[in-house]
Amino acid sequence: MTPVRNRSDVALRGVYEISKILVTPGRLENTLANVLTLLSSFLDMDHGIVALLDPAGDPHTVIGMGWREERAHEYFGRMPERAVGQIVTTAMPVVVPNVATSPLFAGWSRGSDDAPTDRVSFIGVPIKDRDRVMGTLTIEQLWREDSHYHSVDEDVRFLTMVANLIGQTVRLMDIVGRDRERLMAQQSLLEKELSGKSAPAADPLTGGIVGQSPALRAVLDKIRIVARSHSTLLLRGESGTGKELFARATHDFSPRAGKAFVKLNCAALPESVLESELFGHEKGSFTGAVAQRKGRFELADGGTLFLDEIGDISPAFQVKLLRVLQEGEFERVGGNKTLKVDVRLVCATNKNLEEAVTKGEFRADLYYRINVVTIRLPALRERRDDVPLLAREFLRRFDDEHHTSHGLTPSAYAVLNNCYFPGNVRELENCIRRTATLSSGEGITHDDFACQHDECLSATLWKGAVSPPFRIISPPPRAEVTDYSHPGSDTPTCANPDFCEHVKDSNLKLERDQLIAALESTGWVQAKAARLLKVTPRQIGYALRKHGIELKKI
Repeated sequence: MTPVRNRSDVALRGVYEISKILVTPGRLENTLANVLTLLSSFLDMDHGIVALLDPAGDPHTVIGMGWREERAHEYFGRMPERAVGQIVTTAMPVVVPNVATSPLFAGWSRGSDDAPTDRVSFIGVPIKDRDRVMGTLTIEQLWREDSHYHSVDEDVRFLTMVANLIGQTVRLMDIVGRDRERLMAQQSLLEKELSGKSAPAADPLTGGIVGQSPALRAVLDKIRIVARSHSTLLLRGESGTGKELFARATHDFSPRAGKAFVKLNCAALPESVLESELFGHEKGSFTGAVAQRKGRFELADGGTLFLDEIGDISPAFQVKLLRVLQEGEFERVGGNKTLKVDVRLVCATNKNLEEAVTKGEFRADLYYRINVVTIRLPALRERRDDVPLLAREFLRRFDDEHHTSHGLTPSAYAVLNNCYFPGNVRELENCIRRTATLSSGEGITHDDFACQHDECLSATLWKGAVSPPFRIISPPPRAEVTDYSHPGSDTPTCANPDFCEHVKDSNLKLERDQLIAALESTGWVQAKAARLLKVTPRQIGYALRKHGIELKKI
């Protein structure tokens, strides 16, 4: 009885280890290959194959131990149809102690690695989804003439438990895939409904675009004109200028407004996933493709497809995208049916595509396909009149989310109006949210901003962090502002202290005696001395270095 108990312990440990593999997130192909590898350490296996079948009974996924999927498919295809068919038909295990004497394996040969003195046994168990057989788990064992062939009852029970775990895992992945497809369909339907409701709106300030500056109005006027056609639109501009909002506005102003607006960030996905996301895939086209899935092109049929960061796709994928743009047709991954779609394409990038074409990183023919109509979005420094409107809107959204109430004082507006904002609208929103979060009162003043305490990184950003062709050449000329938060006060504040010093330090005229007197009266606290002298703390530091004054520690 001891050997039986030992084999039972081995099976129990094996089921535990295999269950840990199956619950680990990953591709189904890799997961099943790891299961077979682990099985070989618990059983005397020579070959092991997991085959998953489609409803017609044809294998769509075949994984062999230590084999590429192509070879596993080939080997499984040579296995006796009677043996595999009996497992699938009866939904029961099949055990063959010696395949050479079994009628199920009549005329079958394992291949060139056969050894005449070897006896080959076969064990196959069904992989089930409830009562339906969805695949098979088969192993082969080699027995030398001098080896003792033990009872395989424990091996069959062990393999049956493993097959049940595999069936539950595949079924769960299938459910997840169907749910994802259903959610995407619901999202597409919701977007269509929302598009239909927003289509009649003629106000260009809808859709999250806030502003009344001439630069913004000019862009919206162009978008209104371009939206009437079906031409491909390329939106260019610095990061944070709101390309997605303008792409949505193009859709809303177009005759396609009643259809879907579908978006995809090309830089967020690897090439293999990007192809499936855009073109869709057929069931069984690759490991893990447990159901047919529509791509973004199909979901956007009749509507608009927005491809963000188009300049970051690989040269290999550029060829695939070019065909769709040229012919308006494609095939799903793993499919052979050609699908035609009617999609308005809007692309966006902050890269210098002309430079990429010159370097061979971006195809010239694709460049001309997407560069039919180009609209450059203005940076926030080019539409400064919109800064107060945007700041109030972002503060309103913050208050709505957090059930608070804040307001911007005149001194706060003065700081915002003179900030360079190299991160554009995105940076402005971040600035407002951070300031509102840390503000101690309802009224936000100039002192609540990070730039007033040397904690703002804007100065670092505008010193060359913006990529060509939108590189910042020089900061704006407006550097000094006046704080009107208190009547009669003219204390200067600045949103970019480094830049303010760059402009002002050359004109700084603080006498040595005047500076020492101010520091003495404030206990040698630079910030207090700066307020007394109506300059910035950084200017005080510059004057200290200029006059060679050593700070006293009180």
